[in-house]
Amino acid sequence: MNHNMTTTTFSIEGYRIANNLGVVRGVTVRSRGLVGQLAASLRTIAGGKIHEYVSLCEETRGEAFDLMMQHAQELGANAIIGIRYDATELAENMTEVLAYGTAVLVEPA
Repeated sequence: MNHNMTTTTFSIEGYRIANNLGVVRGVTVRSRGLVGQLAASLRTIAGGKIHEYVSLCEETRGEAFDLMMQHAQELGANAIIGIRYDATELAENMTEVLAYGTAVLVEPA
């Protein structure tokens, strides 16, 4: 599936929904290692952007998104609409990230 066939809206311009295949999701759980936690803690003293956590968040959201796309492809979808993210702290320094949306089969309008 092509990334341009995914959207947070409920339609894709130039296409019509031929079949709704249901909700798809990608879930991952990540934590920052001890060295990364230490580096991030030191950065909080000076303030500003905490690069260690930014990269962790980007990697985690990307993994959840890829898993969601894989789930949609397994259902035979060629697009995902209504994409959202959710995150839950499971324990100290351990976070679940969920990407979810509606898998659809679209065709040119």
